[in-house]
Amino acid sequence: MVTISSHSFIVAASARAGAASAPTRLTLLAQAFGLAMAFGATAASAQQATAAPGAADAADAAAEAGSTSGGTARTRKQQLEAVVITGNPLNLRDVVAPVQTLSGDALTLKRGASLGDTLEGLSGVGSTYFGPNSNRPTLRGLDGDRVRMLSNSGASVDASSLSFDHALPVDPLVLTRIEVLRGAAALQYGGNAIGGVVNAMDNRIPRLAQPGLGGTAEARLGGAANERGGAVVLDGGTSAFAWHVDAADRRADDQRVPRFTSEDGVSTHVRNSDSHGRSGAVGGSLLFSQGYAGVSVEDYHNEYGVTVEPDVRIQMQRQRLATAGEWRDPLPGLARVQWQFASSRYKHQEVEGSGAVGTVFQSDGKDGRVEAQHVAIQTPWGPLQGVLGWQWEQSDFSALGEEALVPSTTTRSNAVFLIEQFKSGPWSLQAGARGEKVKVGSTGGDEERFGLPTTRRFSPRSLSLTGGVELGRGFSLSSSLSSSERAPTFYELFANGVHVASGAYEVGDVNLRMERAKAVDLGLQWKQGESRWSVQVYQTRFSNYLALDASGRQIAQPTEDGGVESVPEYVYRGVRARMHGVELEGHQPLPALAGWDLTLGTTLDLVRGTNLDTHEPLPRLAPARASVSLQAQRGPWLIQASLRGAARQDKVPALDTPTAGYGILRVNIARHFDLGGMDAMWYVKLDNLANKLAYSASSVQTIRELTPMPGRSLFAGLQVKF
Repeated sequence: MVTISSHSFIVAASARAGAASAPTRLTLLAQAFGLAMAFGATAASAQQATAAPGAADAADAAAEAGSTSGGTARTRKQQLEAVVITGNPLNLRDVVAPVQTLSGDALTLKRGASLGDTLEGLSGVGSTYFGPNSNRPTLRGLDGDRVRMLSNSGASVDASSLSFDHALPVDPLVLTRIEVLRGAAALQYGGNAIGGVVNAMDNRIPRLAQPGLGGTAEARLGGAANERGGAVVLDGGTSAFAWHVDAADRRADDQRVPRFTSEDGVSTHVRNSDSHGRSGAVGGSLLFSQGYAGVSVEDYHNEYGVTVEPDVRIQMQRQRLATAGEWRDPLPGLARVQWQFASSRYKHQEVEGSGAVGTVFQSDGKDGRVEAQHVAIQTPWGPLQGVLGWQWEQSDFSALGEEALVPSTTTRSNAVFLIEQFKSGPWSLQAGARGEKVKVGSTGGDEERFGLPTTRRFSPRSLSLTGGVELGRGFSLSSSLSSSERAPTFYELFANGVHVASGAYEVGDVNLRMERAKAVDLGLQWKQGESRWSVQVYQTRFSNYLALDASGRQIAQPTEDGGVESVPEYVYRGVRARMHGVELEGHQPLPALAGWDLTLGTTLDLVRGTNLDTHEPLPRLAPARASVSLQAQRGPWLIQASLRGAARQDKVPALDTPTAGYGILRVNIARHFDLGGMDAMWYVKLDNLANKLAYSASSVQTIRELTPMPGRSLFAGLQVKF
């Protein structure tokens, strides 16, 4: 079990970081708190009223409250549907864009050790799966800097897109909701969202009044990695002020897998895959009749083994200070203004078996976003609503040590975007445009490898057009067109060194042009009562896809024993590429059986990608995947059984190897019960019941045969809401 005192929250973390950095952090905290409170005080003074949340916020609160009031199946079914946040700046109830959400009991039963593990299995969503600790989500076959990772709709500063062995600094234990957005609507977050957006949300900056004291406590035990973990989340306050505190701790051993053969011989464990993660946060908000203004500070630590290097461990830490707020009806003509700003400090050390620090990665970043929604304009054909936004980001990155493959760099970006939506009867139309200014610079380092300091400037532009029509009888049709541009990242421009995670010598190109893509998306949805079915087909054509391709050369590199080894060279270059696919999801209630309410679920996704210059498949694409599940619910009981399968992936580049198909059976059992007047739920998760040996086709080849997917396991947990 975790205790709140084990963290002493951020104060202790700041002390550990060293006295030299304390004044800087205190200054940042004072600035952010002052900014948030200034907004709040100004708005509160202007309104002179008591707290009263808007209708959308009230619905969100009811939905997130879930089953806290009773614990029965009927109570849970009566909860209101939460408004989708990601890609929905107008707070509309019906969102045309393809969005998937996880919250409530569904999130509790899906939570894994990482964000990628938690989302694995959703249609169109995969993961890089560099072992159980480094597991970044992939969307529609795209990964890295083409998938935008957000924390409460703000930028997530880390080094996860640079290397497959770098984990995301996100603890799924304290998340209240995860949203996955794909398609044209994701472009409001920039060219780095060509693949889509994953938004991890918590309540660290409260948006609503939370009188009294409430919260959630959860303890977890078992699984393929013998996990021992838990989290405590507390929320409280008055009608004018809300506060939040959370703390989490998770330990895991080397992951158990079915018997397999690798370079180490025969084994039933993934070597060097244990981990210990812990996090804590505090936050608070001033509340007024037409909005809120708040601030939060968080600290995340994770120490884990790197499977590809059996004697190397990563020690990671991220500290984040954030402020956010909303003011409804601030001025005539303005319906709402939202803002958020954050400052993050990320650092991780790669520690050798001897205890010596090999390489240190550090990234200091700041970001801000302001959105202003104008009031609906009545036209002869219907109301027109829109949002004008501004986004600003800056990051300073450094990698120092023997495995540093990039120089120290700076990245600066500014963007403005406009989204307008028109609705008339069953028809809706949304148009969006975004313009950016991006500056990426190398600030120096090893001049023999990285050259003299260099700066590149880019001006990405993105356009999107989305339409939808309600066809009647529960059917609706949607379509979108988009054109997007992405500025090259610092590692695509300046890399020059051995990348141990991929087993290659990677070389950037300082003369790279922007990545350019055009996409079309077509969707058909049907919803009637609790029945929901949807199918999406899409195609994306890249006129300049920034690919990491083999050059055919071998680079001689010295070894630790004084010898020399050859490493294949891979070069970043622009190529023409095409990606297309289909995604299907279904949720269909069945006739009750012996008092049990039955629901059938199914998913199907398929993505194909081709390098049009070489006519080879793009690397690390998931094969065709499908799942079928049956859920039975009776009173407080819930039983879920699912079978998920993947076809053989033999559409791979010449230097990759095919991956065999597999089928994995999982069973979840949960029961709500009353515990001293509190709603409690215990659950048991049985994974890979047939102990099937399976590998992920989306893993990089150097790690795939070292990290099979988890073997047969039993996982148990207890969650209490009060």
